[in-house]
Amino acid sequence: MSKRDYYEILGVSKSASDDEIKKAYRKLAIKYHPDKNPDDKAAEERFKEAAEAYEILSNPEKRQRYNQFGHAGVGGASGGNGGYGGGMNMDDIFSQFGDIFGGGGFGGFSGSSRGGGRRVVRGSNLRIKVKLNLQEIAKGVEKKLKVNKFVSCNTCKGSGAKNGTFDTCKLCNGSGVQVRTQQTFLGAMQTQTTCSGCNGEGKTVKDKCNTCHGDGIVRAEEVISINIPAGVAEGMQLSVGGKGNAAPRGGINGDLLVLIEEEEHLELKRDGSNLFYDSYVNFADAALGTSIEIPTVDAKVKIKIEPGTQSGKVLRLKGKGLPDVNSYGTGDLLININVWTPQHLSAEEKKALEAFRASKNFAPNPNRKEKGFFDRMKEYFE
Repeated sequence: MSKRDYYEILGVSKSASDDEIKKAYRKLAIKYHPDKNPDDKAAEERFKEAAEAYEILSNPEKRQRYNQFGHAGVGGASGGNGGYGGGMNMDDIFSQFGDIFGGGGFGGFSGSSRGGGRRVVRGSNLRIKVKLNLQEIAKGVEKKLKVNKFVSCNTCKGSGAKNGTFDTCKLCNGSGVQVRTQQTFLGAMQTQTTCSGCNGEGKTVKDKCNTCHGDGIVRAEEVISINIPAGVAEGMQLSVGGKGNAAPRGGINGDLLVLIEEEEHLELKRDGSNLFYDSYVNFADAALGTSIEIPTVDAKVKIKIEPGTQSGKVLRLKGKGLPDVNSYGTGDLLININVWTPQHLSAEEKKALEAFRASKNFAPNPNRKEKGFFDRMKEYFE
């Protein structure tokens, strides 16, 4: 099932400002908030959908990739492994975006069902590079990547506690926040900050795990499978949600960011979805006509060179290019014909060519105007 357009979800245009996007998300989040719509699965899904759209469009880098490549650019293509928002749960949403509603509440709701303001720690993102050849780009490919990262500690199940026991933080009494009252000329003002004693968790480890020393995470290698869609390009970045570094003591995992690198093909050159190939034929074949083999992404194919073909003629193999990453069709393979002029001739060859040169058929026709390369390319694209 394909995903809805993020701008459509928030009800804003593609030229919307950051402030307009924020306001649109806040309005939807309040409307579909779980506290306002208890046990309403449809409202919960709309709430998550809006959060996913806001996560992408509120980040300039992610928004640029989304505008250029669609859902595939942010790892949210249909049938993929989950994008930025695809793996988000309620705790993800409240921990990441609760601050845009101000204070400890969430748009006028208490948020008590979400942990009473306790801060959820998020693991850091990981960035890796993946090289793809032209065939992998044309077909799409599943890559298994071996990544060295922080993972949840198996000994303590990520809690950081030796026996799974914790003490309530004495500084914040388990709330995860500290409230300070300060007297000003306007009167008493309260400020709320993350508790320094428990880092916002509301609890402290009683006895630290011997394996992870209380952090809840250890370094290890993990094999991660990612489906790369067909048509990706050099410099494009995909995301696998929740496959980055694990967070300390059961927090939210970061994302794995996959940067695409494209291996240069020996014969084919790429320009967007189109491929280009320079073919060289001798002037005898150009004059008499022949068949030649042309490389494509999959295999070699034969094409016909018509008699009298001029150097610079562009032939087209429709649909033999690359698919568009957003499924807008497939490009073409354009073949530029170059008539090769021999540089070293034997005496017999020179004699034969002298005889040909005397023929009127070998003299340029002054009344025939050959079109230049740009004119021919303009005709093709028209």
